[in-house]
Amino acid sequence: MSAPAASGYYRTDYREEMRLLDTRTRKAGAVVLTVALLALPWFSNAFVLDLASQVFLASIGAVALMLLTGYAGQISLGHAGLLAAGAFTTGLLVKEINASIWITLPASAVTGALLGVVFGLPSLRLRGLYLAVSTLALHFIVIYLGQEYETKRGFSTGIVIEPPVIFGWAFNEGVRWYYVLLAFAATTVLFALNLLRTRTGRAWRAIQGREAVAEALGISVPGYKLLAFVISSILTAVAGCLFAYYRGFVSSEAFPLFISIQYVAMVIIGGMGSILGAVIGAVFVTLFPYGIEALVAAVPGASRFANQIFALNYAAFGLVMILFLVFEPMGLTGIWRRVQAYFLLWPFKQRPLAGGGK
Repeated sequence: MSAPAASGYYRTDYREEMRLLDTRTRKAGAVVLTVALLALPWFSNAFVLDLASQVFLASIGAVALMLLTGYAGQISLGHAGLLAAGAFTTGLLVKEINASIWITLPASAVTGALLGVVFGLPSLRLRGLYLAVSTLALHFIVIYLGQEYETKRGFSTGIVIEPPVIFGWAFNEGVRWYYVLLAFAATTVLFALNLLRTRTGRAWRAIQGREAVAEALGISVPGYKLLAFVISSILTAVAGCLFAYYRGFVSSEAFPLFISIQYVAMVIIGGMGSILGAVIGAVFVTLFPYGIEALVAAVPGASRFANQIFALNYAAFGLVMILFLVFEPMGLTGIWRRVQAYFLLWPFKQRPLAGGGK
């Protein structure tokens, strides 16, 4: 006899629980989003494609930091240094041995893994602010080494990198880069979502909740902490390699400390503990400066502030972070979930239980 119909979505076995797209709405949304992303280059100009490519690059780094901070609970301010490490590894190999992307990409990943081990070891002893300061040292060390290499090799304006050639295709056009970076960003998101459903992801959540309880449950806290740093560093260094090829040059000035602050803002504004939040935060933070510039240009008489646009961007960025921390600690993901819950419950309203109040 068939089961009676019921309103809502109910799961009857664990295979349904493990599905990434478990409802018709999510499946339809994924199809629409995929079609829209694949068709975007045919209806956009070079500026829009460049913005989209920047968002894809930022999404890779934001997802990497979300795994480390949002799920494993480990604070890091060395994200800009990891990006620089991947970029400088690429620039060095291209200039010294004329390496192809098939060598520079895995080499950048190995560099990120090594840095993840070295700078993840302090996480076994340090927490909170002390851990953040130790990861901050990563940024200064990598930038210093990069500047020394630039100076000794005479690359005063940065290391110029030729466009990579893959299967006979030279990636020197915005459309080609758009699809490459889209593929890398989508792969990173899928990898993170599946990783979080494994024992590793569950261990990270337990460590974030309370380390003592996680250890009592038999979880190797030091091992999983170190693994979080290694995986996050690999993904970030790969993003740095792609950044070097996409921009066509590598310079220490392209990786200021503010980049690390931006990535922290991505996970905070997007919503801690959510891969969707990392992607939304990357979109918001990447496009925010352009939105401020457009707003200033649209205000009559605001042209006199054109010279202070950078200061306005910094001030507005800081204000937005404060507002999210104070009024919306769950970030944009929290807003989205409340909107989603409203439409799921509409037109029904929550009512107190009998005797539970007015």
